[in-house]
Amino acid sequence: MTDTVVSSATKEVVIGFDRPFVIIGERINPTGRKILAAEMAAGDFSRVEADARAQVEAGAHMLDVNAGIPLADEPAILAKAVQLVQSITDVPLSIDSSIVAALEAGLKVYKGKALVNSVTGEEERLEAVLPLVKKYGAAVIAISNDETGISEDPDVRYAVAKKIVERAIDHGIPASDVVVDPLVMPIGAINSAGVQVLRLVHRLRTELKVNTSCGASNVSFGLPNRDGINSAFLTMAIGAGMTSAIANPLHADVVRACLGADVMMGHDPDCARWIRKYREVPPPGAAGEGAARGRREGGLRRRPSA
Repeated sequence: MTDTVVSSATKEVVIGFDRPFVIIGERINPTGRKILAAEMAAGDFSRVEADARAQVEAGAHMLDVNAGIPLADEPAILAKAVQLVQSITDVPLSIDSSIVAALEAGLKVYKGKALVNSVTGEEERLEAVLPLVKKYGAAVIAISNDETGISEDPDVRYAVAKKIVERAIDHGIPASDVVVDPLVMPIGAINSAGVQVLRLVHRLRTELKVNTSCGASNVSFGLPNRDGINSAFLTMAIGAGMTSAIANPLHADVVRACLGADVMMGHDPDCARWIRKYREVPPPGAAGEGAARGRREGGLRRRPSA
């Protein structure tokens, strides 16, 4: 079994095959959020703080922190955002950037073992990011594309993932510290995208024996009722072996789907987490009445005796 351990200064989260599914909150990302981008560029992190608190309260086990703002000082902004988020919550972070200098700026100030988001299969990217991951003792998300782009063939994507894992090992990074993103494509544009990624997740788990993650909302891009598609996808992906995802925990359907899948996969002993989240507390004095009603309405049906 493969466990990927990440941590803050005080809290450890384990991504693993027989572990509860890990939700990585996606909201601290200025891409497509003009107000957030403008505020972060101006040094206003009040919305970052609010998003961090809200996502953890809603059920995120980790938070992704991104500061990709055009023409801004991304390394400085990302470092400040990482420090702020770590000062107000104890969950581990995914440090997210396409700029190597920004990744290092975030890693320098991070307290604990971070998850670096991300490395791809391009030679230049591998040789720039993997030494950083090793230097700071981090884990890393490996995205299954390379110089040739994103293949629609899941076998090609598997080969790219295998290459990244092997290269990480060459740099002294264990395979358990590589979390593969199989690349979820929009189902509205590529009708076979769901089947492709579920097949790939299964192979990554059974053959390469690595943990997996993805940007869950990619699957529903361009469709109505995106939460419905995202929830259905996550339930099926967990069944196929996916162990974490970058998603929006403020969408209750998404959290419910993940928790329910954990129950069905046997990753929630005695359904304790589900019950703790969704149990309805009866009003004072109603316990007896509720129990009696439950016996009448919700009990198991018995076969009539012969």
